[in-house]
Amino acid sequence: MLESAPDMRSERGESVRVPGPERDAPADAVARPDAVLDTVGLYCPVPIIRTAERMKRLGPGETLEVQSDDRVILVDMPAWCRSMGHEYLGSRQVGDEYRLYVRKGGGRP
Repeated sequence: MLESAPDMRSERGESVRVPGPERDAPADAVARPDAVLDTVGLYCPVPIIRTAERMKRLGPGETLEVQSDDRVILVDMPAWCRSMGHEYLGSRQVGDEYRLYVRKGGGRP
């Protein structure tokens, strides 16, 4: 998978590169997530809290797509996944929103 930084726009409309763990999500995760969580309009830490709640209802190996417009999630989600034993599969940007993909690990709820 390729590491890259997402393109963002400044208040003046200039393109700005934001460093972070943005990476392309695998095609199979994008095509067939087992569940989708919409956190658009919610900001840190709420998307991670909702993700944790939703992951409890998934089985090991299942994939969750998290939809968000909070760019902080691009840093928070990989860190949360590492701490909880889940696999961060990557993300993609769709307009002003991000789609992040997480595969549930077998060790924690």
